[in-house]
Amino acid sequence: MMIRTYSRAYRAVLFATILAVAQPAFSADDSTTVAAAQASGDIEKLKAQLAQQQIQLEQLRNTLEAQKKLIEALSPAKPASLGDVASLTPMVPAGPAPDLNTLPAVPVSAAQVPGDDAPSPLSLKIGNSYITPIGFMDFTSVNRTTIGGGGIGSNFGSIPYNNVQNGGLSEFRLNPQNSRIGARFDSLYHGAHVIGYWESDFLGNNAANVAVTSNSNTLRMRLYWVDITKDKWELLAGQSWSLMTPGRSGISPLPGNLFYSQVIDVNYQAGLTWSRDPGVRVVYHANPQWSIAFAAENAEQYVGGSGGGGVVVSPTGIASTVFTEFNNATQTYGTPNLTPDFIGKIAYDPSSKFHAEVVGLESNFKSWNQATSTHYTKAGGGIEGNFNVELFRGFRGIVNTYWSDGGGRYIFGEAPDLVLKTNGDISLIHSGSTVAGFEDTIGNTLLYGYYGGIYVGRNVVIDTTGKPVGYGYTGSANSQNKAIQEATFGFNQTIWKDPKFGAINFMGQYSYLTRDPWYVAIGAPKNAHQSQIYFNLRYTLPGSAPAIK
Repeated sequence: MMIRTYSRAYRAVLFATILAVAQPAFSADDSTTVAAAQASGDIEKLKAQLAQQQIQLEQLRNTLEAQKKLIEALSPAKPASLGDVASLTPMVPAGPAPDLNTLPAVPVSAAQVPGDDAPSPLSLKIGNSYITPIGFMDFTSVNRTTIGGGGIGSNFGSIPYNNVQNGGLSEFRLNPQNSRIGARFDSLYHGAHVIGYWESDFLGNNAANVAVTSNSNTLRMRLYWVDITKDKWELLAGQSWSLMTPGRSGISPLPGNLFYSQVIDVNYQAGLTWSRDPGVRVVYHANPQWSIAFAAENAEQYVGGSGGGGVVVSPTGIASTVFTEFNNATQTYGTPNLTPDFIGKIAYDPSSKFHAEVVGLESNFKSWNQATSTHYTKAGGGIEGNFNVELFRGFRGIVNTYWSDGGGRYIFGEAPDLVLKTNGDISLIHSGSTVAGFEDTIGNTLLYGYYGGIYVGRNVVIDTTGKPVGYGYTGSANSQNKAIQEATFGFNQTIWKDPKFGAINFMGQYSYLTRDPWYVAIGAPKNAHQSQIYFNLRYTLPGSAPAIK
């Protein structure tokens, strides 16, 4: 239609020009006047047509611009460039996401920042959604001076004393169990950014003969959640890292935004406060600096300790009844929890160089003494203060602290939550922990060092027999720990990286562990200690390339 209109206009101009040129120069009679009037009319008509075409062209240009923006909003962004620095992320970071300039504000990891490389060959786009596989292949070795682990994960609270058999033996192990598999799902729906996240490893409950022949390690679920963000509000539901887990920036469920150290040890650093629980979380991102969150997460009233050690001793009269209502590190889903654990967090990020947060916990416990038909309830809780700061380029200082009254479960289960009185009533145990250290990036190498400490308070009950029970009493087992400490140093070297093909990293870690019991029998060791050395070779899939934390 536009072409035909331009053709008619062109013929009108040509015709008017011919008429003007063809007029005899010596005569300006009536016929000349009529022709000139016709030509003038055609020119005015042409001007009107051109003006109409200009309006149509402007409308077409606006339509094309709007379509371009829509296509950009629904297309996967380019994956992050792996850059010129080492990988600081031991877990799978977030995959690529839609163009962040077209989405509502949402906490994202550094792995989501668009780079200047081609899209990941593993991303799959379906409609206005896309799926990105995430994962890595790990090959880990660990060498310990005592037999104190359960594979490649350390049981900090049960390293053996030197007067028992395991304390006189060392162990060496090769293991690929920490390899990851998962996927991230992104979509835009009615102005909301929807993320689905799944992550698994092979550290599940294995058969007793798993290491004999086939080494068929068991797949397990780590993370499985959905997150919806619109404007300043965010809603998450599913199994994620607990809101108690320290953050590196903002408030986010994405692994790249969380702090669980850079160590190879799959149980992380002694003193770290964390869990992966089912729950529901609401976050309000007031502005780029302030975020506020509230979560209701799965509770578990706990009287055990790491590796089964440190279990609270119950009064004899209720040992076979009331005490079974609490998880002593052997129950599965048998505890009658009263309410979810309620957690609140406030985070402050004035710039990328500083992050601070305060976390509050409320846990509610209950018991029932059938013999007296009496119910008992008790409210406990804890408070956490964490921060990290870039002191100078590439060097970051980190401090995480936690103190609780009945919140020992969140210190990797190293401390029990409570003891029971002779009538079945509940008495909470004080416990606290810290992880402090540094991370330093030099070229393609990351160096780190941490100190982790755990303190478990004493809580003694006099049994009806006149003997002390509970936790930390005179004569208690040396598995009832008073303090656990770990010093760790390590490196993470990026050997090779390419956004299209992934990355290869080589890592090393040395840790020195000690634990001190509340009671030391005459002639018994005053503490247990252990050294351990890890090495790890990792290939990271493209699309889940290592991110800088």
